[in-house]
Amino acid sequence: MSDVTFKIPLSKVIEEFGFEKIYSSTDINEIMIETAEVNRPALQITGFFDYFDNHRIQVMGKVEITYLEQFTREKRGELLEKLFSTKFPALIVTRNMQIFPEMIELAEKYDLTIVRTEESTSSLMSALISYLNVQIAPRRTRHGVLVEVYGEGVLIMGESGVGKSETAIELLKRGHRLVADDAVEIKRVSSKTLVGSSPAIIRHFVELRGIGIIDVKEIFGIGAVKDTENINLVIHLEPWVEGKQYDRLGMIEEYTNIMGINVPSLTIPVKPGRNLAIIIEVASMNNRQKKMGYNAAVELNNRLMNEMQKNQEAALNE
Repeated sequence: MSDVTFKIPLSKVIEEFGFEKIYSSTDINEIMIETAEVNRPALQITGFFDYFDNHRIQVMGKVEITYLEQFTREKRGELLEKLFSTKFPALIVTRNMQIFPEMIELAEKYDLTIVRTEESTSSLMSALISYLNVQIAPRRTRHGVLVEVYGEGVLIMGESGVGKSETAIELLKRGHRLVADDAVEIKRVSSKTLVGSSPAIIRHFVELRGIGIIDVKEIFGIGAVKDTENINLVIHLEPWVEGKQYDRLGMIEEYTNIMGINVPSLTIPVKPGRNLAIIIEVASMNNRQKKMGYNAAVELNNRLMNEMQKNQEAALNE
């Protein structure tokens, strides 16, 4: 399954951050931002354009504006001309710094958008990169159920009819939250983080065979749903197979690779009498403990090894 790459309109970014519009390009609603990386064009102002990516939003702060202040209007226009001619998506000026008349003239000439914000350069760039990473992150849709259990995002996967949605309902009754049922839209927002959500059209709905579609938000309340959640654990449900050896100690770490990221995973066999909701609760808490540095299986193994060593030493001393 291939990943889908998304883009976001420049106009939406401006609206989201509440930037002051200094000059709007005529095609501002058609300009799409396709990279989460942004650039401070200090080197480009001095004339160095090697490796310059004109698809990035450009940000000028106190350093760039102060540098440009020392030049005459004609010289500033000359320094900025080559930068503006690259047709980058937009220029953001931070700290409410002044906008030179030459900037507006060049924006009109090359039909580029200039906006301004009172935010500091570092905080603006951090927030903007984080926002763009989420909005244009590579994504794919997987069949499953995503729930939040004790703060852990648990992706429940398995064949149709194995009991994923029924288990999610039982978890909701126990105070946990639903993120997505049936289709989980997964975004790779960083090299280590996956975020799951539900397609908007089926958000908060669950299908229960024999009953039909139910609206979780209406039945269980607004506290029973959540729009997005990190994926911290993958649980594969499968029908119990007699004779198959299932992990009873948890010494072997299993992972499911999703979009290049290995997520801790478990395989849970399903048969009548097993309370899957309780099992998933315990799995979630155990996963949190492992992230905090405690592994019960390793602790038990260490105790057994220490006991064996003591017995061997006692036998040698007899």
